[in-house]
Amino acid sequence: MYRVWNFVTNYSLLLILGALIALVWANVDAHSYHVVVEYPLWFNDYVGISLEKWVKVMGEDASAFGIHETEKVLTAHYLVNDVLMALFFAIAAKEVWEAVILKNGSLRGKKAATPLFATFGGMAGPIAVYLGLAAIMGSETYDAVANGWAIPTATDIAFSYLVGRLVFGAGHPAVRFLLLLAIADDAAGLIILAIFYPSGDLAPVWLLLSFGAALGVFFLANWLPRKLDRGDQTRRRSTWVRQKLNFWPYAIAGALSWFGFAQSGLHPALGLLPIVPTIPHADRAFGIFSEAEQYLTDLLNQMEHALKHPVEVVLFFFGLFNAGVEFKDIGDATWLVLAGLIIGKPFGVLLFGWLGAGPLKLGLPQGMKTSDLFVIGCVAAIGFTVSLFVASVAFEPGPVQSAAKMGALFSFGAALLSIVAGKLTRVQKQPG
Repeated sequence: MYRVWNFVTNYSLLLILGALIALVWANVDAHSYHVVVEYPLWFNDYVGISLEKWVKVMGEDASAFGIHETEKVLTAHYLVNDVLMALFFAIAAKEVWEAVILKNGSLRGKKAATPLFATFGGMAGPIAVYLGLAAIMGSETYDAVANGWAIPTATDIAFSYLVGRLVFGAGHPAVRFLLLLAIADDAAGLIILAIFYPSGDLAPVWLLLSFGAALGVFFLANWLPRKLDRGDQTRRRSTWVRQKLNFWPYAIAGALSWFGFAQSGLHPALGLLPIVPTIPHADRAFGIFSEAEQYLTDLLNQMEHALKHPVEVVLFFFGLFNAGVEFKDIGDATWLVLAGLIIGKPFGVLLFGWLGAGPLKLGLPQGMKTSDLFVIGCVAAIGFTVSLFVASVAFEPGPVQSAAKMGALFSFGAALLSIVAGKLTRVQKQPG
């Protein structure tokens, strides 16, 4: 349990602190909060939101910063959401990559089949509930909120895992099932962000820069030294690259890849994803909360450990710059996001998990029963981090975006729902 709590304190407590400060600040002095979030750090022609959009968002406050003739503005909000959050998504991508590609990876083989079916249900269910209820509310509401359909599909991996252990006990097979579902959910979420939520007009040719940087750094800093070292037990070239160049080739490639994503119209926060698979990694997976991971010395794990504290700070500012919602903005989108999470998730996971385990004969882990799928769905309804992020890109700043963000914040209530569901379905806690 210490390892889990350590992960949560590393990556989530500062995020919550930032979110709480934002909520208080926005409801005490919304104007100053708004100005700080959209504060211009650099007027330029290369990076940031368009000057026209920034002037629209800032309103009358834009004139206080003078008249500029640049094309873009690097704001505090853009720096956090579009630049620095790339580090957070790189860490998420690292876990997904290891789960898929490495020996003993949690998303490999038949053991992952039923969780993958349940993941699909955990995304289809929230979408159906969100859009279905929006349609019932009328065409005006539907048109206003429809683009937020992906917000309730997310699962906050750290908090869901912690709550899952509280509900099931550390030794229950449902906890591992939940972790597999959450990892697969993260992978699907990254794909959804890339495909359905571009940050601007698409210019796919710029992706050649991103993938060219990935191929180049893999060839020069990974594959070539290993090939030249064949037959050399001292591995001189690989050792020189590792000791002298260390992470720098990948950092440079990452910067190029990020810029390629930003110019291509895909969300730049995903810009480091092509680089993650090129970094030398361990030959087998031990699991996201495995004690063994802290002792691994491969470059990919070393980089993850080095990023731990910077990402903590990034998540604090992410919470601070995204959770500042005024309570008066609670509206239809709030309840639609919440309904998608706390209704769509549990029933979607139950239905598709049952389909995979029963009719398709993929089975459930020994010690799990069908009713556990519903409880897992309740736990997975904690959206928070990624739900907040999707809400920030799905809608333009304004009442609808604020209402949707409040729904993501309210999803913490799913923790209580999970405990109640566990009691009602008579979950037998199994200590680890």
